[in-house]
Amino acid sequence: MLLRYPTKRGKDSSITKTSLSIDRGKADAAAKVLGTTTLTATIDAALAAVLDLDRRRRLVERIRRDGGIGPSDDERRRLRAP
Repeated sequence: MLLRYPTKRGKDSSITKTSLSIDRGKADAAAKVLGTTTLTATIDAALAAVLDLDRRRRLVERIRRDGGIGPSDDERRRLRAP
């Protein structure tokens, strides 16, 4: 069962207070990796790390799809033209 309680941390805040069952061993190990000291900070940092990983994966996929980083051959010719 997941309970959610809205918090009042700002007018447009998306932060909610919730009740979760957490594997403390995993949370403690993640805290060491992430350098966090509280469970809330660990969960927040872990979620941020997952989102960063997704952004990097999408960037790598775009680089592969588009043939690398930098201007295309056509763009280089256009940039070099007087």
